[in-house]
Amino acid sequence: MISIWRPSRYSPAYSVVKVAYFYHLTIFFVKLFFQFIIVEMSERSSQETQKILQDTIPVKSYNRRYRKNDQKKVRKKNVIKKERRGCSGCGCLTILFILTVLIYFLFPLPNRFLLLGIDRSPPGTMTGRSDTIMVFSVNPLLPVVKVLSIPRDLWVTIPDVGENRINTAHFFAEAKETGTGPGAALRTVNQNFQLGIRQYIRFNLENFPALIDSLGGISLSLSAPMSGYPAGTYQLNGTQALAFVRSRSDGDDFFRIRQGQVFLTGFIRRILDPITWPRLPLFFAALPGAMDTNIPFWLWPRIGLALARASLTGIDALVIDRSMVTGFTTSEDAQVLNPDWPKILEFIKLNWLKP
Repeated sequence: MISIWRPSRYSPAYSVVKVAYFYHLTIFFVKLFFQFIIVEMSERSSQETQKILQDTIPVKSYNRRYRKNDQKKVRKKNVIKKERRGCSGCGCLTILFILTVLIYFLFPLPNRFLLLGIDRSPPGTMTGRSDTIMVFSVNPLLPVVKVLSIPRDLWVTIPDVGENRINTAHFFAEAKETGTGPGAALRTVNQNFQLGIRQYIRFNLENFPALIDSLGGISLSLSAPMSGYPAGTYQLNGTQALAFVRSRSDGDDFFRIRQGQVFLTGFIRRILDPITWPRLPLFFAALPGAMDTNIPFWLWPRIGLALARASLTGIDALVIDRSMVTGFTTSEDAQVLNPDWPKILEFIKLNWLKP
């Protein structure tokens, strides 16, 4: 496990304090809203009462000559009152809008999605294996961005297929019917890891170099030798970045997972760097050829805020590591990883599912 946050964050006492904080924060906003409504209505009622008393005219004491003029004055005042009511309602709508925006961005419900990196697929298709599998949990209030990396050689049960590597779930479905790969990958992850994820982001790694080049390259800071590079900071173009992610020169799939997490951190920071923002139109133009997703557009501001805040505090990178699996050889001579499900599920419960 690679964790940037201190261990005390996952203690029971921390969780209790955090839940209490969310509860009192929500109660505070609700009380503030209703207090404003009550004050607004009470002020309006007192003002209307005074105006009604002022506008009351003893019509009987007037002669017929002045009644029509007085009634016209009363009508004009009523029109003015209606206009003033509309103006006072603008303040209420403004407060309601601000509260809605705050609740939207700061509501403590996490957004969770699956990220798939499809590699070596035929040109113009997504019929490939998901060699990168990451599960995200994003909460903009804390802020917390948790990334759980799943080894691609993990031996699991794939719905409607049987036992196989987890990275083949996407391939089998996509080869059978175009566009069904992400759904099959979601069902496989949810069934084996007991999750309820519904949304995904899918990258076509073959088109990834153009996406990186649209940002002017990417800067990676390596604290230790990795993918053939000594420790240090490097500026990579799209082709070099893809080779960095694919490289297995350092060892097995667990080293490749670490490379993917380092690359992901550099990629997010590159997008959020103000120096890169003038190039964002080029980035968005290249995006459709490299990525597709079912995340609705109205959730992206929440996710973007969480990523922006987490870029300053750090991303919580979690890995299903060697202590949770056992290597073995299948009957077809394939080297795979047999999962220790009690350990894996307990790890996810304690480290990924908790806010």
